[in-house]
Amino acid sequence: MKKSVSQRRGSVRTLTKGNPLKLVILFTIPLLIGNVFQQLYSFMDALIVGRTIGKDALAAVGATGSINFLIIGFAQGTTAGLSVLTAQAFGARDERGVRKSFGSSIWISIAITAILTAISVSMTRPLLELMQTPPEIIDQSVAFVRVIFIGVFASMAFNLLSNMMRALGDSRTPLIFLIIATVVNIALELLFILGFHWGVAGAGWATVIAQTFSAILCWLFIKKRIPLLVIRKQDLAFDWQSILEHLKVGLPMGFSMSIIAIGSVILQVMLNTLGTDAVAAYTAAGRIDQLATLPASSFGLAMATFAAQNLGAREYGRIRRGVHQTLALNVGVSAVLGALIIMFGKPLVNLFLGPNQPAVTALAQTYFHYNASMYWLLAILFTMRNLLQGLGKTMVVNCKNKLASR
Repeated sequence: MKKSVSQRRGSVRTLTKGNPLKLVILFTIPLLIGNVFQQLYSFMDALIVGRTIGKDALAAVGATGSINFLIIGFAQGTTAGLSVLTAQAFGARDERGVRKSFGSSIWISIAITAILTAISVSMTRPLLELMQTPPEIIDQSVAFVRVIFIGVFASMAFNLLSNMMRALGDSRTPLIFLIIATVVNIALELLFILGFHWGVAGAGWATVIAQTFSAILCWLFIKKRIPLLVIRKQDLAFDWQSILEHLKVGLPMGFSMSIIAIGSVILQVMLNTLGTDAVAAYTAAGRIDQLATLPASSFGLAMATFAAQNLGAREYGRIRRGVHQTLALNVGVSAVLGALIIMFGKPLVNLFLGPNQPAVTALAQTYFHYNASMYWLLAILFTMRNLLQGLGKTMVVNCKNKLASR
């Protein structure tokens, strides 16, 4: 690879030179903002549905969260794993390896998309029934999440393309496209729910269309601005050795997300037996909880790319310094956010349902007291887990998640 690639060129940035903490912070900021807008998809689904359709509709959307995470989370985890090898090739200044990695990742993503779509769409209602979804909301739950599953291709495409850009050090461009897509999502959601009266299915279609739009923007940008990712015919040649190498990293990370999701499914089953108020409280509090933990997960994602690039460049001392500095910062930020959520959780929950649902608000506040006080532990988990993933130690991470889910 030419020397000029080792420094920032266009939308590509190396993380193998300069102050580790400064680089991680600069890489994390766009990631964090992007993750906030990613969460705004589900946040706005809940907010608009809860305020325009009602409590049952909010509970219906919330009741699908765990199986949604089970399917979409697998797609997200797998694409993140595939990009680890791309980042390692980039750190090693191997242009051909970068393109070959991208080509193999495309083949794997197409296959996984087909499998996930077929399974999830056909099993939507049986899965929700198995989870003991309350009968008064199950029809709305099916209507919402089946649309999301039909659009697995959109989520897979956007996550693959954005993770490839991040592997090359560009965390800013995916952020811009996420912001655009979030605005599109909100506008379409209001149109489909208030204008067309499509109910919760309208929220699902708005999300799928917005994600498709963001994936198209990513692809067009790559073709125009990132020559390292403009693959040629030979880069798409089916190579079993390359496919297997990518599967060894991608699948464990996908299963890692799914194992966590299985724990969420079990929790959702138990929650469903407590009634609609409990489901609504968990839905509202969970959306806030997800936003509050985004700094911890964003620092973790930055650490994965930082570790992968520096591993490829054989800069082992930089990896050690980077993880120590990032860990300290991540724990401190997470502890402060946890305290703020405990103090101001009630008015945040009222955003979803208004002030006239005291039972739901009380349950949500209880949730915050237990969860938010442990954010600092999540910071350690996200940092160290993503460090291992960036180093290619995905089987270790998978074993950890199996133990944690028990």
